Amino acid sequence: MKKLIISSAFIIATISLHAQSDNPVFAMNKKEARKERHEQKITLRKLEGKDISTAAKNQFNIDFGNARNVQWSRDLYFDKATFTDPQGNEISAYYDYGAQLVGTLSPRKFSDLPAKARQEIIKHYTNYEKAPVIFYDDNEYNDTDMILYGLQFQDEDNYFIELADKKGRPIVLKVTPGGEVSYFTDMPVKN
Repeated sequence: MKKLIISSAFIIATISLHAQSDNPVFAMNKKEARKERHEQKITLRKLEGKDISTAAKNQFNIDFGNARNVQWSRDLYFDKATFTDPQGNEISAYYDYGAQLVGTLSPRKFSDLPAKARQEIIKHYTNYEKAPVIFYDDNEYNDTDMILYGLQFQDEDNYFIELADKKGRPIVLKVTPGGEVSYFTDMPVKN
């Protein structure tokens, strides 16, 4: 009788595991699951009111307790804390409707871009040495998308560089940490 119960339990467990492995939800890796959740999103949730969220400030203190010179601002979708980190770098942290960190932006140099991207940019663009470069560091634990240069984009770590194309029009390129370069958007022409 004892052997029959153990055998039955083993068979049920095996069937259950097999069913889970055939289920696409269980078979997905983290990246695929994240992409699926992203595709199901419709819009960002707007912040209410004009005051910075106390919850965002509290979460910022947890995330960046050693920050100096903190300045807060609010736009339509994010509470933004601009601060100086212990190494003296200026960083901007963005918090969503739920007061969770979406990601950070920090200025970088052309030399910080991956070598493959630098070669591609040198080949096709001019005045790249002094072009403004920023790095967006996504908070992988928050699925809220970021908005840069007026465009919402899928949350992932990327560099952005402001250049002029061959006709002199200001544009923004997106550069992945792996060195892939792609067009991101046009920038308004400054008068």
